[in-house]
Amino acid sequence: MENAARLFERIDAGEIERFIAATTITNIYYIIRRVAGRVVAQDAVIHVLSDLNICTVDLEVLEQALASNFEDFEDAVQYACAVVHEVDAIVTRDAAGFANAEIPVVLPEDIDTIDRFG
Repeated sequence: MENAARLFERIDAGEIERFIAATTITNIYYIIRRVAGRVVAQDAVIHVLSDLNICTVDLEVLEQALASNFEDFEDAVQYACAVVHEVDAIVTRDAAGFANAEIPVVLPEDIDTIDRFG
């Protein structure tokens, strides 16, 4: 949680240009609603929508994800979004899921070692 807070501090300070796949928004809502309820989940989604650029998940992204050599389809969709939107790095807790990535992958705890994204 501390790493996520630091990541959002850097986003709020304008130090990091940020992107998230549209499909991730529903996952965020679902997980938070189960743990903390609908109101907290809605607030979290509102925060994400105001802080992050939303990457569309369209036919191009899904075809790239299917054609990739990623084992996990959700990771493949995330990666395809990153490729389409030409991001400089992917921040994830699951670096192993992006072993075949041609884009640098950064763990949240290493976010302060990165000078600049985008």
